[in-house]
Amino acid sequence: MLIFLNSVHHFKMKGSFKFNLIFCVRNIQVSFLNDKLSMRRWKLLHTTRKLLEQTDHEVMSKIRNIGIMAHIDAGKTTTTERMLYYSGFSRHLGDVDHGDTVMDYMEQERDRGITITAAAITFNWKGHKINLIDTPGHVDFTVEVERSLRVLDGAVAVLDASAGVEAQTLTVWRQADHYQIPRLVYLNKMDKPGASIDLCLNSLRHKLHVEPLVVNLPIGSGRRFVGVYDLIHMETVEWNDSKSKDGSIFERKPIQLEKDTELSEFILKARSELVGKLADVDEHIADLVLCDTKVEHFSPQILISAIRTATLNRKFVPVLCGSSLKNKGVQPLLDGITFFLPSPMDVTYGFAKYYGTHLCALAFKVTHDKQRGPLTFVRLYSGMLKTGAYVFNINRGKTEKTSRLLQVYADELHDISTAVAGNIVAIAGLRETFTGDTITSSSKAAQDAAKAYIHENGTKHLDKSELKIKESSKIGGPEEAEEEDSLTSDMVPILAGLTLPDPVFFCSIEPSSLSVQKNLDSALEYLQKEDPSLKVEISAETGQTILSGMGELHLDIIKSRLEKEYGLDVDLGPLQIAYRETITSHAEVTEVLDKELGGRHQFVHIKLSLHPNIEQREFKHVVLQRTSDHPLAIKHKLLKAIELGIKSGLSHGSLLNFPVIHTDVHLHEFNTHYHTSLPMVTACAAMAVQRALKQADCVLLEPMMAMEVSTDEEKLEVVLADLGKRRSHILDVVSRQDSKTISVLTPLQELLGYSTALRTITSGTASCSIQLSHYEKMNREEMQKVTERMTGFHPSSMF
Repeated sequence: MLIFLNSVHHFKMKGSFKFNLIFCVRNIQVSFLNDKLSMRRWKLLHTTRKLLEQTDHEVMSKIRNIGIMAHIDAGKTTTTERMLYYSGFSRHLGDVDHGDTVMDYMEQERDRGITITAAAITFNWKGHKINLIDTPGHVDFTVEVERSLRVLDGAVAVLDASAGVEAQTLTVWRQADHYQIPRLVYLNKMDKPGASIDLCLNSLRHKLHVEPLVVNLPIGSGRRFVGVYDLIHMETVEWNDSKSKDGSIFERKPIQLEKDTELSEFILKARSELVGKLADVDEHIADLVLCDTKVEHFSPQILISAIRTATLNRKFVPVLCGSSLKNKGVQPLLDGITFFLPSPMDVTYGFAKYYGTHLCALAFKVTHDKQRGPLTFVRLYSGMLKTGAYVFNINRGKTEKTSRLLQVYADELHDISTAVAGNIVAIAGLRETFTGDTITSSSKAAQDAAKAYIHENGTKHLDKSELKIKESSKIGGPEEAEEEDSLTSDMVPILAGLTLPDPVFFCSIEPSSLSVQKNLDSALEYLQKEDPSLKVEISAETGQTILSGMGELHLDIIKSRLEKEYGLDVDLGPLQIAYRETITSHAEVTEVLDKELGGRHQFVHIKLSLHPNIEQREFKHVVLQRTSDHPLAIKHKLLKAIELGIKSGLSHGSLLNFPVIHTDVHLHEFNTHYHTSLPMVTACAAMAVQRALKQADCVLLEPMMAMEVSTDEEKLEVVLADLGKRRSHILDVVSRQDSKTISVLTPLQELLGYSTALRTITSGTASCSIQLSHYEKMNREEMQKVTERMTGFHPSSMF
């Protein structure tokens, strides 16, 4: 046994073998206790198990689950391609313009030179395993960023050094804030003429409200950019194109600090600022400063440890710089990822402890492979997963078998036998699992997690962004059991799913012939499962299939995929704006459903009221107006049926059948008979809401888009005049070098084809980025225009 204990330290064992060995040792411990053998043997095995677990933790500490996020065209994919090349994963430098990148493997991505879908890949760097996800920068594919950030431990924000923080940078940064993800910033394109580290640092402070911590500085600027000053190791890191065009060879030299030189003063001042900021949050650094330790004498290990702690606590954001396209600065960025960003061991997952050694994983992405079928990308938070194992989907209450377990390398998938906590893998064979679902090893594991949660927290819900509580009368069983008389549900801790943005465009889609309608329905089902932001529904009035998406590009990509991947010739109808409706006054109605159906008497009496509430974005729960006459002691299953009916009623407004938002619903009275079925309760609630909407004063809401337009100063007046014609609200005009950036709010209706118009009036010198800001009430005149455009007649009598 002692020889075996020593071998634990001296031999490298794979993660899956160690995990199995830990369980074997546990089982032996239990058998020893049952046989009442000596405690000495039991303690020896206990020590063995602890050593194995410690070794496994050491392996996990070398894992980095990170994402690359940024504004479009900031250089995310180019940076990722350089990481793969320098780590030895790929043998050529992928170029977005040439369409030969590893990460942008879809045909549409290579044709357009943009990232459309988040791609995952695994590579090694200096003894660390990096699971990296390259995310899109275009606002139409923001859901790809959302679901990727959901499972990451850290992130790299890439900025264009000549532009600083841009519109989509703000969006992805807020998404990362929501999940409390530690980040570092990489200032890319330092070789551009307008690159400015001061501009970027100021925009980080004023736009993102974070404190940057500069760890390296550029050597030269513009075309003369050749490397960086490493403030941690006090070294110059330079790349010489004549020695190595691919940037794989670079030279490190100690910085020579000579007295009274401009360079020495510059370096010492920068390192003093670095040490000073760290001293404010790190006691060890503060003690060294109080002991009058010179800034150049701080060891790199001490600084790295302090920066890492400050980054994990989100006190500072480390800032590095380089030029990925020119193959300079990427290797220090890789070092920064291993130095500063967290491993799975550094992140506390409150929900994982309830599962103990059982599997707990989140399905964050689903794709469809023609050979392998549906592929489910999962992040493992606890336990382990084997090929061919059965898993239990808590959200769906279903058990499925994993046919294959795959390690992801962009569009290449390699079979593996086992995956352990801390990793990101793909599973083949899960047909009932969707994005946002939590899976565990069995229904019993889910029940044990529920008991552990209730034991620690009672019946209170955890108020954490990464966790929500699933309530069900029986895990894996129906929620609406007839025998249920009160809310006695188990509370299962599951990972919170995605917050999906509202679609802003929709259009009809039709196949070239009715013979391929079935194939189209099947293809749309696959695409909708892959892309949660794509919504497919059948119009109740026309019977047409309606696609709703995040933008013109989004729906155009869907059409292209249907044609190229599924071989379907489809026609898209004219693009239309997805408006919303709301009420401006309250309305109260009473609805009674009393009829015989299937030999059973169905009776429902509901009295409810609608109230405008600008703070209430979407309907979540009905407000119970309890009185002494009507105490409203409603069973849980009946309340769920009522809320389902209310949601159905609010999904179609009284003006143009758009969803109704900014509305509260109050329930005043409710009566029903024992034999009344739940669908009848849902139908009665929906009818009551529809009647109330007709009595309330309804108005249309149009999507307002936050837009940034960058243009030359000489074209500024032309762009502002064009925006004025589009009912825009100019918020700000900022000077950046020799260009102007206009921040503006514009109705989406006025932006159809705007990118083309902008290129025309500025001779191709301007660019813009657009994202949804909010919904705003329309005036009577604009409402009439929309109604006439959508219905074909002038609706003066409606308003």
